[in-house]
Amino acid sequence: MNEFNSPAPPARGWQTAFWIAWTVLLIAKIALAANLAPFGDEAWYWQESRHLASSYSDLPLATAWLIHLGETAFGHSVVAMRAPFLLLGALLPLLMVRLGWRVFDAAAGWCAGLLTLALPLLGTLGIFALPDVPLTFASALALDALERCTRTRMLRDWSLLGLALACAWLSHYRAAMLLLTGLAFLCLTPRGRALWRTPGLWLALAVSCAGLIPLLVFNAEHGWVALGFQLIQRNPWRFHADALVQPIEQALVCTPLFYLLLLWAAWQCLRRIRDAAPWDIFALCAIVPIVAYFILGCFADDTRFRVHWPLPGYLPLLLALPVLLRKLTLTRPLRVAMLSAFVLLALGEMLAFTYLAVAAAPGGAVALARVKAFPEHFVGWREVAAETRQLLAQPRYADSVLVADNFMLAAELDFALDGARPVFSLDHPLNVKHGRAPQLALWRRDEAGLRELGTRRVLLVAEPTARRERDRAAWMQSLCARIDDLVPVARLDAYNGRKRYRWFSGAIPIGTTPVNKIPATTQNCIAAKP
Repeated sequence: MNEFNSPAPPARGWQTAFWIAWTVLLIAKIALAANLAPFGDEAWYWQESRHLASSYSDLPLATAWLIHLGETAFGHSVVAMRAPFLLLGALLPLLMVRLGWRVFDAAAGWCAGLLTLALPLLGTLGIFALPDVPLTFASALALDALERCTRTRMLRDWSLLGLALACAWLSHYRAAMLLLTGLAFLCLTPRGRALWRTPGLWLALAVSCAGLIPLLVFNAEHGWVALGFQLIQRNPWRFHADALVQPIEQALVCTPLFYLLLLWAAWQCLRRIRDAAPWDIFALCAIVPIVAYFILGCFADDTRFRVHWPLPGYLPLLLALPVLLRKLTLTRPLRVAMLSAFVLLALGEMLAFTYLAVAAAPGGAVALARVKAFPEHFVGWREVAAETRQLLAQPRYADSVLVADNFMLAAELDFALDGARPVFSLDHPLNVKHGRAPQLALWRRDEAGLRELGTRRVLLVAEPTARRERDRAAWMQSLCARIDDLVPVARLDAYNGRKRYRWFSGAIPIGTTPVNKIPATTQNCIAAKP
């Protein structure tokens, strides 16, 4: 339906532009997915895919199971691991086209799809095997289903809404924001309040619990470690003023002028909320996540990457923006501003893909380091894996237990070796910071599990640059208390010293040493120099 009285513009040109952009970006994403080394989190999720479970200490099951599906279908490789995520990333713009077409008209649908492709956070979605891919796709499905439910009230549509919410719960704990958004719609709008008496609403909520139950069961069986990490350990829950820069962060990743357009679209949707469909849904599904994540960001996690949090809130704005702009009377200054916004948006998308392409190219990381854009999470893993393979091929190290000093390095080595031998991790502060220590303990891949092997020789791979410079010496010195008889074997300083690795031969210590009793410094420690 067309919300405005003016006739809809021809859709053929927008349709052609969409399919050209969709095809070009998909080819680029596949090429990048095949050439970019997995960074630590991806390799960790791959490890989880080799230990399928109902949930994990850091995330629900969807990411690991999707990776397992990709490798089952296509074998072990980075592109196989990422294949299901590439598929979801490719389907998201198509879902937006369909929703825009149904709610407004064909031209609005194709334009919404183009904007989805052009927004850097969404245009690059699927290159990496990350939980935000299924979560964002489930958010779009839920938006689509909710819009249908408010019109048709058919049980089929309510069931689809429940399935979308269940998939969101299986993707990430941030699925709770979708429930908060839905509650706001049900309480604050006339159409929403009328739905409380609809049996389909309760069916949808019941179906959504299918995704929540595995999380609750896992937490109940393991002392609520995952929920404790998400709600308590990773969040200071005190105001920190540095989070007030979140709008600036969002403006940078969305491109500044287009971000202003999104905020304008949110305001226009809010102004039309009394006009009911579809503005009441679009207004609350956009504003609630954007505002709530801003407020939470001022009190919650301030050390991890967070710019992707409001992403589901941008989806309804991308649908509404083409129709809102169509009604706007464009003066010459406004035309220039609009053109500038879309040109910058396209340049921002190109910059994101160019950055990833340079990071994947030989020597590209060094070039990026010169402009202070070093892609530390994407590089170094192949070099350290190659050196480790060469050492393990030598008879004196062939039977050694492979140990990494942190979970990311352990996961990368495990991925490179295709799980051919277990890789243990020392009890590194990173393991706790990212909520992976409990999972390592469950797998018996931590220091306690290592000591259960008895007297065995080990090949330890350490990454001093995984810690801040002021903490490196103390960490390297502590290795002597964690592994006996350390002897240096090899070293690698890559990318002008931005990534450093050290290999040591040693022995599993006899007995146990509580982590908090390990000395920060050890006299004459052979590993002391990072």
